[in-house]
Amino acid sequence: MGMSNREDQVKVLASETRIEILRVLDDPSRNFSHQESADPVETGVCVQLIAEHFGVSQPTMSRHIDLLRRAGFISAKRQQKWTYCSRDEKALAEYSDWLKRSLNIKAN
Repeated sequence: MGMSNREDQVKVLASETRIEILRVLDDPSRNFSHQESADPVETGVCVQLIAEHFGVSQPTMSRHIDLLRRAGFISAKRQQKWTYCSRDEKALAEYSDWLKRSLNIKAN
């Protein structure tokens, strides 16, 4: 079940941790080159590695990932016993466009 509206998406991004998760997932080949179980660009980044990157428990990171997934900002897929995450660039671009329109931000 996804988030119901933009207000929910705004709330999800009220967390600096969740914004930073999106930042590190922007360049998975650089930030998670040590991932051995799957290609971090093609498959996504393992939730456990993201948790280790932030120094938090896997359940804590799973909660952040679930909120970002429900907001539509990332996709998560199970592969065997692991969950891999990738940014949804289209959803992030749509959100960015909506935010610019909502705040009447003019392009330079």
